[in-house]
Amino acid sequence: MIIRSKAPLRLGLAGGGTDVSPYCDEYGGVVLNVTVDMYAYCTIEPTVDGKIIFNSTDRHEYFEEKSKSILEIDDKLILHKGIYNRIVKDFNNGKPLSFKMTTYSDAPAGSGLGSSSTMVVAIIKAYMEWLNLPLGEYDIAHLAYEIERIDLGLSGGKQDQFAATFGGFNYMEFYSDNKVIVNPLRLKKWIKNEIENSLVLYYTGTSRESAKIIDEQIKNVKEKSEKSLEGMHELKKSATEMKNSILQGDFIRFAECLKEGWLSKKKMSSSISNQLINEIYDYIMENGGKAAKVSGAGGGGFMMILCDPKERYTLVEKLKEKDGNVMLVQFTEKGAQAWTLYE
Repeated sequence: MIIRSKAPLRLGLAGGGTDVSPYCDEYGGVVLNVTVDMYAYCTIEPTVDGKIIFNSTDRHEYFEEKSKSILEIDDKLILHKGIYNRIVKDFNNGKPLSFKMTTYSDAPAGSGLGSSSTMVVAIIKAYMEWLNLPLGEYDIAHLAYEIERIDLGLSGGKQDQFAATFGGFNYMEFYSDNKVIVNPLRLKKWIKNEIENSLVLYYTGTSRESAKIIDEQIKNVKEKSEKSLEGMHELKKSATEMKNSILQGDFIRFAECLKEGWLSKKKMSSSISNQLINEIYDYIMENGGKAAKVSGAGGGGFMMILCDPKERYTLVEKLKEKDGNVMLVQFTEKGAQAWTLYE
């Protein structure tokens, strides 16, 4: 028996950062995002040799140990270990499991596409398939959030876990006491096609550690930094306006919201932008871009670009002259999926 799963990565269109505590607890957060055809993958092969093997092929990390109920959390494959510990404790009566797990992602860590949280969701989904766990979509996303943010103490927000679980275009609301409401947007096909044909992803070639940026953002909120809070309030408003513009097919306003959102986001932390990003942004705008922003916490990773579809090929050619990588993606409707192969 072989169990496989995959979960889609996401683009944060607007409001990213307002899903991070304590901001969302105090003021309420709003995020607009969409999943794309890039994934985190997990394969579980149950064994009877009393061993646990984790093989992260994209990160070139390997872990092997005798089966036990609790794995020590160190600096190696902490997501895999943290998930295992929680699954065994909550869903297997503390009894150790024996298996080999292989994982990889279409995007590098620090890409700004929610790759870490998406991997957590993919792994949980594989365990669900294997152990026949009765978890709904909200259950999966909340569990993924708790493992990352509470069990492992990793800094970050809530949107990535919910995007990977639900999939599609979603307008998400975040409140105190970990209350989350996911509102799927029912967009007309021509609107999705137009946005897809206007979209270019550009990987700057520098992944970043989002935790440092998010920690600075959290500090600014706790200290009631006027500039930071102003930026976050603006981001929240922008997410609602962008949702309305997309539903109405108002692509001019959509691009304006993306541009305004990037300016607001830069107010939240001094680490969100840097000289390289600013130079690439200017280059994009000089060569046919209508709007652009860094996806995720900022500081590097993927830049999301909107342009006139007629100008897209020319812009892509211009970007190829730079050091980074250009990608064209399509939106996905489905969230995390899992299936079993019987040999």
